[in-house]
Amino acid sequence: MAQKIKPNLSIAQIINMSMGFLGIQMAFGLQNGNASRILQNLGADVHELSWFWLVAPITGLIVQPIIGHMGDNTWSPLGRRKPYFLIGAVLCAIGLVLLPNAASITHLIAANVLLLAVIFLAMMDASINVAMEPFRALVGDMLPKKQATIGFSVQTILIGIGAVIGSNMPSWLTKLGVSNVAPEGYVADNVIYAFYVGAAVLVLSIVYTIVTTREYSPKEFAEFEVATDVVPEPSKLSDMFKDFAKIPALMKKLGIVQFFSWFSLFTMWVFTTSALATHHFGLSPEDTKSLKFNEAGDLTGYLFGLYNLFAIPFAFALTPIAKAIGKKQTHALALFSGGLGLISMFFIKDIDMLWISMVGLGFAWASILAMPYAMLIDAIPQRKMGVYMGIFNFFIVMPQIVNGIFGGPIVKNLFGNMAIDYVVVGGICMLIASAITMFLIKNDKGDSSAELEADIKQIHF
Repeated sequence: MAQKIKPNLSIAQIINMSMGFLGIQMAFGLQNGNASRILQNLGADVHELSWFWLVAPITGLIVQPIIGHMGDNTWSPLGRRKPYFLIGAVLCAIGLVLLPNAASITHLIAANVLLLAVIFLAMMDASINVAMEPFRALVGDMLPKKQATIGFSVQTILIGIGAVIGSNMPSWLTKLGVSNVAPEGYVADNVIYAFYVGAAVLVLSIVYTIVTTREYSPKEFAEFEVATDVVPEPSKLSDMFKDFAKIPALMKKLGIVQFFSWFSLFTMWVFTTSALATHHFGLSPEDTKSLKFNEAGDLTGYLFGLYNLFAIPFAFALTPIAKAIGKKQTHALALFSGGLGLISMFFIKDIDMLWISMVGLGFAWASILAMPYAMLIDAIPQRKMGVYMGIFNFFIVMPQIVNGIFGGPIVKNLFGNMAIDYVVVGGICMLIASAITMFLIKNDKGDSSAELEADIKQIHF
């Protein structure tokens, strides 16, 4: 049977199928901007933060490949990927409600407050991963390869909008009169109510995607497959290990870039609040209960919202820039800009000027969310899209796990709990990622067509 070509989708259709990412990233933005603040409000020391944050990459390491494999090999009346959107959204919404209320719940069930907070954080992270991985795979499922860059760019735009809302929600609520200070051992009301809003938006946006998007049926997917005389065998869960052993050469190269990129991002997410509190507000590392510390927390959310806001126009620009100078050059330039942005936070002492640092980070974030996937999609066969997107996530979570284990001790023992110095280290890591992109990834399409063909033949069945 001749291979059929996937039809192009309209921008409206691409937006519809990606809308759930707005809610997912709002939840992610709330977590990134406030998890360290919540944990320190509940009694965690700055050098312990990266250990608590380990739950995020560990759950991603476990969940995403499994969900990808299941999505590749199951079909339900709701579709192929959409059941996982819905399950993940509901569970994550519950986690969003519970996490900032950990102190109150502790008094009801006589539990350790930090342990309970970590459990709720793990619940959120696992659920975000259940919902997020299928959205990445959905782009590969629904779009022809020539629309891959625009597909991931639209996701990046919606991610940016969701993150801007999530990151700024606590400070917006403060301006509306909601308190940003709480009794010792509790979380401020502006954070609690922001998490409630995030839970509602998450569920509504996922439901919107489910209602407006029709997935291709298994029969249609078979018609889109590369023509071959080999009959595929049913895929088992244990086949994930075989798939991992056969990852394409391009994925290995991009994996190294991802390692340094996400090491840098994890550093920023975990330590920015403490870095601002000590370096810009003049607080001691132990001062986590004062009004100024909570102002530093609000500023972190504002800055994180800014880099996501700046990512939106950069996401629009990625496709024309990539056409003009190539995908790898675009990604390298973006990572270089992000590295300079993080390093500049050390030198810019005026908090009103820190927006300058966020411009470079916005460019980097837009590219990190789109370009590696746009480069990778050519090397992945259709029927393995979900599991290989999940496996690619290994190169995102492993640097976070490494950073989570060693970051806290480094900040404590090498930098005297002055987190801004470690943020600079994160910036240097992003510069390294930029250099690797330029010198390790081959021009524009990454692997040559011969290498791509060999990769696909190796992993297709």
